[in-house]
Amino acid sequence: MNTLARRMLVTSALPYANGPIHIGHLVEYIQTDIWVRFQKMRGHQCYYVCADDAHGTPIMLRAEQEGVTAEQLIARIGAEHRADFAGFSVGFDHYHSTHSPENREIATLIYERLRDAGHIVRRTIRQAYDPLKAMFLPDRFIRGTCPRCGATDQYGDSCEVCGATYAPTDLIDPRSALSGVTPEQRESEHLFFQLGHFEGMLRDWIVTSELQAGAVNKLKEWFDAGLQDWDISRDAPYFGFEIPDAPGKYFYVWLDAPIGYFASFKALCAQRGLEFDAFCGVESSTELYHFIGKDIMYFHTLFWPAMLHGAGFRVPTNVFVHGFLTVDGQKMSKSRGTFITARTYLTHLDPEYLRYYFAAKLGPAIDDIDLNLADFQARVNSDLVGKVVNIASRCAGFITKHFDGNLSAQSDEPELLRRFQSAGESIAQAYEARDYSRAMREIMQLADLANQYIDLRKPWLLAKAQEQITVLHAVCSTGIELFRLLTIYLKPVLPGMAIAVEEFLGCAEFTWSAAAETLGAHRIKPFKPLKTRIDPEKVAAMIEDSKASKAPANPLPQVQAKASEPAIPEISIEDFAKVDLRVALVVDAQHVPGAEKLIQLKLDIGTETRTVFAGIKSTYRPEELIGSQVVLVANLAPRKMRFGTSEGMILVAGSGNGELFVISPQSGAAPGMRVK
Repeated sequence: MNTLARRMLVTSALPYANGPIHIGHLVEYIQTDIWVRFQKMRGHQCYYVCADDAHGTPIMLRAEQEGVTAEQLIARIGAEHRADFAGFSVGFDHYHSTHSPENREIATLIYERLRDAGHIVRRTIRQAYDPLKAMFLPDRFIRGTCPRCGATDQYGDSCEVCGATYAPTDLIDPRSALSGVTPEQRESEHLFFQLGHFEGMLRDWIVTSELQAGAVNKLKEWFDAGLQDWDISRDAPYFGFEIPDAPGKYFYVWLDAPIGYFASFKALCAQRGLEFDAFCGVESSTELYHFIGKDIMYFHTLFWPAMLHGAGFRVPTNVFVHGFLTVDGQKMSKSRGTFITARTYLTHLDPEYLRYYFAAKLGPAIDDIDLNLADFQARVNSDLVGKVVNIASRCAGFITKHFDGNLSAQSDEPELLRRFQSAGESIAQAYEARDYSRAMREIMQLADLANQYIDLRKPWLLAKAQEQITVLHAVCSTGIELFRLLTIYLKPVLPGMAIAVEEFLGCAEFTWSAAAETLGAHRIKPFKPLKTRIDPEKVAAMIEDSKASKAPANPLPQVQAKASEPAIPEISIEDFAKVDLRVALVVDAQHVPGAEKLIQLKLDIGTETRTVFAGIKSTYRPEELIGSQVVLVANLAPRKMRFGTSEGMILVAGSGNGELFVISPQSGAAPGMRVK
């Protein structure tokens, strides 16, 4: 055990219990698992917990649609999630569900402490209500005709055809997506968490937690915009926990979901005799880390630490944020077969190949990563098979054939061996910093050195000369020692292969400190192939199966078939002349917290800068748009939205399958130019 052992509690974001795990999800769980395995190899007391996020309206409705109880649905999905994670060697110390006694207990405790401290306020709000289903409707459960372009069957908060955003009350002929009836407007009392009470505490926490630069910049924007109160309640019917002092009201899923981290750990404490407060109490010296995607940063860097602080719990040591996954440079797509579920991948390919490829791509910044399938095959075949495993396969046969499986106590190249051992500290620093791509580069550079050494010493020629038999023994034994060190360094990424190597070498479980030792005169077992090259046909079959796979069941029953686009009335040239179209340069683009489809654009039109909200998030990432040119409807009246005021509209083309394409002028156009 490391005499300077740290004590850590680590979590990944909770997957929603409403569908399968896919390879985009796996970026986060593999990233976290690598870090946790590394910490455990270093001798630290590190626990990794997670759970299914099992509450909310979509789960309630899907269960109703399938004719099962919500409890039956989440139990089935939970079992599928556990199997998928196990298939990719994601080693949770405990995996739980937010629909648990522990989560109810802690959620109630946190709420009551916040309430008693004056951080909860009650307000009456107006909401759409379905009188047939007898329930209030979230915006996404209302459909109607877009008030801007006239497209039918659009969501209650935004139009998929023209990108407009609006309030559900603005829809023409609104209807419930559940029953088809026209919603009513009814009042309901809700409970709000007053986030603004914690602005000073949050600003201090940002400094002490050493958040990533990208996260700090985003938080500053949110502070500048003003911290808003957060509606933490939902009306019955709702699948979740009823609020103790508010009959018929339930905790919003986003309140009890992060509390699920603590609930999962509390269940682990009961299993292993651990002290919960020693990890989660306000005086705890334990390090608490959350790995999350950038799309849920608002909840984890504002609401979550504020809730914990206000309720007398410790706040996170740090929140590690990662980007999204693209496949072959594009968003995952069912039509292209790149929306690959964990189960489909496992049917065709070795999971450690994906673990390694993600590790080779992941750094400490909030950057998106791309799974390029051609590069994936080439890199795995070259690095894992052609470099690392190749070292053992080139040396082990000679040890078995000529020396009865016994390694030499003498190294043929002790300086090279020491170089490999001394590299461990730099590789450890890269793992600690979550700079896995640097760690993989350094490990593969060592693998290159090992192969160059074997090429130089040519054991296949030494084996032909009896007088060189002692040299052969030392050379091949050195090769096996180098291979062992590489496997130790790769163990956080390739735990399955590491177990196989431990078995092959007949040695104890690899720890990080084991790299300082050597096997010496030691007996090994006959070598068996550890990894094989990726068969391109298996990749092709995986893609084909992904195309054929059916999407998860839609919890929203279809009210009616989607109508064709409405007829567009003719206008005169005089009408068209009233529209002022201008070339605009996108100088900044940001996600809009709480908006599913919106991107906030800052546009330079030559004489001024405009802010425009565009519903193009399904196709574009904000960073892709910065520096590009768009066409702006410059004389459109400003429209006040709940996220701010939109000062115009950009032109976008929409395809039948929901893809959107921003219309851009050809190169040479300058901001402010009139489009004629």
